[in-house]
Amino acid sequence: MDLKLSGFHHLTAITADAPGNLAFYTKVLGLRLVKKTVNQDDTSAYHLFYGDGAASPGSDITFFDWPVGPARHGTHSIVRTGFRVNGDSLGWWRDHLRAQGVKAGDVTDVGGRQGLIFEDPEGQRLSLVDNGASAAGHPWERSSVPAEHQILGLGPISISVRDLAPTEQVLTRVMHMKKVRDYPQSAISSNQVHVYQMSEGGPETELHVLVEPDAPTAREGAGGVHHVAFRTPDTDSLRLWAERVRDFRIGSSGEVERYYFRSLYFREPNGILFEIATDVPGFTADEPLETLGEHLSLPPFLEGRRQSIEDNLKPL
Repeated sequence: MDLKLSGFHHLTAITADAPGNLAFYTKVLGLRLVKKTVNQDDTSAYHLFYGDGAASPGSDITFFDWPVGPARHGTHSIVRTGFRVNGDSLGWWRDHLRAQGVKAGDVTDVGGRQGLIFEDPEGQRLSLVDNGASAAGHPWERSSVPAEHQILGLGPISISVRDLAPTEQVLTRVMHMKKVRDYPQSAISSNQVHVYQMSEGGPETELHVLVEPDAPTAREGAGGVHHVAFRTPDTDSLRLWAERVRDFRIGSSGEVERYYFRSLYFREPNGILFEIATDVPGFTADEPLETLGEHLSLPPFLEGRRQSIEDNLKPL
């Protein structure tokens, strides 16, 4: 089997305000709440998944709802989450975000593509970038955003490290990515961003690695990112990834059953948490596509605790 990651599967971030988070990502960004569930390791916390109309792998940004203080931005962390849109939608998005009270700059170069940089109400750092080729995507008919402007999916995603070499070894030797280009962090910074591509494709296949040797270490919290997940098609390929990570003597979780997908977790050398997750079975494993996200979903091993779990959750 040609072991290649096909792009991003999801990105999981942290919120301390689940109702506000739900309002922003559904009403302002127009994403669909495709799964309302709980953190399987901490059932007192919601785990909210937002994606496209079909709940496609690669379209999801997800949030743990934890009562924590604000994140401290810094290195050894995931520093910006990109969403892809059709390039002729960027002007619409600039005007839409500003009308919603979101501070959004002008359309400008974002890592080699036209895009917009902005933040959510908790300081989560986001961007919208030109997909590079016109795509219909999987629009959601009940979205607040017109179908032609809706978000197509994730990518690129940016991380920050102090030392590139050990991270690059994992990306290229272990994860089979290839370096395709680099660019300066900004016009006034000597820091460089190095772009690694997982497979043939556009920004959905690109991990951007910013090297910040003098930056403080990030602190986890609301407005920060917990981990990023990469796509593999099925359990057979995930098993091979688990063997590969073990062969390189990288500590990992081993295969973890998440019910909606199966996962493998490990940290790259600068401490950033990576996950490889399967495309199958997907979010329709326990509810029909038409009503995704409308009720609290629990995997079978938590179903017997439904009443106590629901009693401990805050209303959304």
